[in-house]
Amino acid sequence: MAKKVVPESDRRRRRPTKQGVVLSERLIVETALRLLHEHGREGLTVRRLGAALGADPSTLYRYFRGTDDLTLAIADELIGRAMRGWAATGDWRADLRGLGLRIYTAYLAHPEAAVLTASRVSGRAHEIAADETVLGVLRSTGLPDGEVVRVYHAFIDQTLAFAALDAASLALPEKARRADEAVWRATYARLSPETHPNIAATAPLLVARMNDSAYPTALDMLLDSAAASVAAL
Repeated sequence: MAKKVVPESDRRRRRPTKQGVVLSERLIVETALRLLHEHGREGLTVRRLGAALGADPSTLYRYFRGTDDLTLAIADELIGRAMRGWAATGDWRADLRGLGLRIYTAYLAHPEAAVLTASRVSGRAHEIAADETVLGVLRSTGLPDGEVVRVYHAFIDQTLAFAALDAASLALPEKARRADEAVWRATYARLSPETHPNIAATAPLLVARMNDSAYPTALDMLLDSAAASVAAL
């Protein structure tokens, strides 16, 4: 006789944990984000997550197939936070710029989670909704779908790549991050024009810019390219 399949909703724990809370996928994800912030990627374990929730670690497998499944849920939550409250203005360029900055900012609010998830494709609800929105904004320009996908690909990969890059810097120990930032002034600004004429000529500008993210500039360059394609229609 075939074994009866228990619906997913029936596998959820309804009794409060030792801390008096009822577990949910959202609560587990939020707790995982907190642990990543407090302990880094190495600190996100099933055992530690169970302890933080006041539940047996095995209980988590009622909600996620494993830690990788939890990672994908964290990625989707970051995208969901980025999209929360966003509304289109009808200006495709302003809308796309706003979406890019929202996604980038949401990831940087959780640097350890960003480094862990920026390269992942979850296929979950928030991610799908964000992709549908970005593609809709681009298709509203009248660009052919091939060009829409080309710009979309560059837009989303650029956004997540900068989020991962800048988040990795923020996730460094404070001492290491400050040391990296100091190199532009302590080393590059002191190079001789006789041996390094190009660096020496631009040193003050490098010192002023290089510790800031290049994402807004790169985003505007991408949008300039997209705008040129729209204007050529």
